[in-house]
Amino acid sequence: MSLRAILASAEAVGDGLTVTIPDGWLQGRTAFGGLSSALALHAARRIVPDAPPLRSAQVAFVGPVSGNVTVTARLLRRGRNATWVTAEIAGQSGVGLVTTFVFMGAIDSALQVAGEAAPGGLLPPGEGLVPRNGPGFIGNFEWRYAAVEGDEPQAELLRWVRLRDREGLDVETELLCVADVLPPGVMPLLRGPEPISSMTWMCNLLAAAPRTDDGWWLLRSRGVYADAGTSSQDMMLWNAAGEPVIAGMQSVAVFG
Repeated sequence: MSLRAILASAEAVGDGLTVTIPDGWLQGRTAFGGLSSALALHAARRIVPDAPPLRSAQVAFVGPVSGNVTVTARLLRRGRNATWVTAEIAGQSGVGLVTTFVFMGAIDSALQVAGEAAPGGLLPPGEGLVPRNGPGFIGNFEWRYAAVEGDEPQAELLRWVRLRDREGLDVETELLCVADVLPPGVMPLLRGPEPISSMTWMCNLLAAAPRTDDGWWLLRSRGVYADAGTSSQDMMLWNAAGEPVIAGMQSVAVFG
């Protein structure tokens, strides 16, 4: 069941939605975080359909999200340039996801700092090898190696990723779903399959109207710290032209 079909199946209830998470979108005992975040954004957009572009998302993965869930949204503040909306997802186990979205229009400014450019020497989108292992939900995506990897494992993953069925999706929802696809950057350093759990995720959208070619986005997850069962990682997403689209950071619990 595609993301578009899941959104279409959601039923409106007051300031929220009820929806069923299909098994094909699960990551262990909870929904894939990108799907949950996209559902929360969909509910937020529903109560502020005329809000400016999404510029920032703060996500807390509080607990499992699966089965029949309720997504509620609440307007926190609407200023002259920025709008804040919070959204939550709750199921039988209680609240599983808490988000805050910031929508902001363009402001005249003399300050300009270019974002980080994509790495050089990349394999063309869609032409790299397909990773042999992946999470259960990965069947909803296509993903490929974006560069030839060396023999020594590094705390970094670089992949081309796109949704298999993205027709009719707004680009913000598509991006929020795609941007969380990669496993933790420290995964190559682990001794074997180990339980992991994302705890928090923050991402800033660097383009008001992002676009790419043929649905392909370049994702990088880089572990910058790991100790005592927790890992901090930097995350980037570029379009097919190498232009920066999302900068993020995530905290991940690593049980191993």
